Amino acid sequence: MGVVPTPDSDRTRLELGTLRPGLVAAYDRALPRARAEILGRLLGALHREPLPGVAARAPGTVTLADGRVLTHPAGAATPFATPAAGLTCRLADGGRAPGAKPAGQAAGDRTPDGRSPEQAAGDRAPGETPSEQTDRDRAPGDRPARPDDRSAPGEITDPAALIRALGWATGLHDEIANSVANLALAYADPPPATAAPLLATAPPLADVEQLVLDGHPLHPCCRTRAGMDVADVLAYGPEHRPTLRLRRLRVPADRWYGDGPPILLAHPWQAAHLRERHTWLRDDGETGPVRPLMSLRTVATGTEHVKTAVDVQMTSAVRTVSPAAVHNGPRLSALLRDVTAGLPLTVLAEYGAGAVLVDGRPDRHLAHLHRAAPRLDPGETAVPLAALAAADPYDGRPLLMHAAADPYAWWHDLTRLLFPPLLAVLDRGVALEAHGQNTLVVLHHGRPARIVYRDLGGVRVSPARLRAAGFDPPPLEGDLPCDDPAVLRTKLAAALGTVAGQLVAVLEGGGADPVKLWASAAAALASAGTVDAAAMLRAPLPVKATTAMRLAADPLDDLWTYLDNPMAAS
Repeated sequence: MGVVPTPDSDRTRLELGTLRPGLVAAYDRALPRARAEILGRLLGALHREPLPGVAARAPGTVTLADGRVLTHPAGAATPFATPAAGLTCRLADGGRAPGAKPAGQAAGDRTPDGRSPEQAAGDRAPGETPSEQTDRDRAPGDRPARPDDRSAPGEITDPAALIRALGWATGLHDEIANSVANLALAYADPPPATAAPLLATAPPLADVEQLVLDGHPLHPCCRTRAGMDVADVLAYGPEHRPTLRLRRLRVPADRWYGDGPPILLAHPWQAAHLRERHTWLRDDGETGPVRPLMSLRTVATGTEHVKTAVDVQMTSAVRTVSPAAVHNGPRLSALLRDVTAGLPLTVLAEYGAGAVLVDGRPDRHLAHLHRAAPRLDPGETAVPLAALAAADPYDGRPLLMHAAADPYAWWHDLTRLLFPPLLAVLDRGVALEAHGQNTLVVLHHGRPARIVYRDLGGVRVSPARLRAAGFDPPPLEGDLPCDDPAVLRTKLAAALGTVAGQLVAVLEGGGADPVKLWASAAAALASAGTVDAAAMLRAPLPVKATTAMRLAADPLDDLWTYLDNPMAAS
């Protein structure tokens, strides 16, 4: 199969006209909202991340190194803000020198067809600007909007247009344009209204997870699906509520690595692509129906979860299953069963991992991982923390508003279930990446009862701490082993800071006092009584610099920025 262009909003609309013509009008209505929300995330990144070409920052203003000044409503850049449709920023020429490159343009940047700016200049028609030439070189329907496409001269409402105006890499421009298009598509296709608040109906986990339409709350590429066309997004995106079936691909026994039988469980998107390259994989039929969870490539079978490999860039990374994950999952699961003993925290075990051997090594594109599903008692509902901010199909309010009749009591219960056990596990030697997708609260008739954690791929493990706590470090592959306390604390603090910040913003939107909420969170953190807890109360909150990472030479290397810690004053 050929390379699939990453659809922008125009191409998405064009394909919708054939695939789902009934959605086109709703898609058009949703685009301004999607642009505003992605633009707000991008403005937030400009204010807090180490980005190229940024000289100075002040509320509502970013001064660029070339003298231009970007202005916008100050509140739009606030973390977890929800800008209204029509958010507009203005980029004024502050006296850029003639011939100067736009702020942030790197010497290695390429045009859409792979040429350097110098090569492209030689192909430019007389009197044609670089932007006009770029548009001419693009495929029809894939031209990104420029500032004057949808707003007055100098005004920008489309975040992809802002990326172009800043002169940043074409790749990020395309990712942002695709994120806008897919977010608008999600808003155009919401779940049907329900007769009662969802959490009152004991919904299955997939019903809850598929409510999350906007992905990562701070990442401008929150809905990027580079490599998928519009039909793929509609067929496989969890926000479109599909039910699908995995392909069972039989593998020669001498090419199989793993505990189970030599049968690869392949996502249908992946199966359609990889079998052309590996013709010796034999189709052995399909599984029963499965439903994707918040992570498109992880599906619920009804009895367990299966993480599959999908060669699509979603948010920041191509979602494969690494050889390290296949090796580490069962070993970490056994370790964490012992480390969490006696704590109100359940870590979902990973088991039955398998991969195809290619050139003698497990291939990350041909692998799967089985994971236990949460076990629930009558009256219990499992909810990923990120899903608490999602709109309830009953009335459009966040799910959290229906769960937290008394926001302070509810928040008190959650933070005391969440913070002390995670700090105890860190003290014993494992830093869990407890962000809103990986961390679930089990509600008993709406009140927090216990915490469930899943996904061991992003944890960090301290052999020294494990030994000090009386545990034997297992043999692990990859970058998981780490004894640096700063790295260990950052892994946990970044996840907790982001999820707590998002939920506090939701409760504040319902009228709760954020100062009281953060004071309660600080008390819960302090109650852990560990050295790490004391440090995390004092230090600024780390946040991944996701936009800077997309522009970096290696976008998978973690870069960090820091927010004021609202718990420090408590």
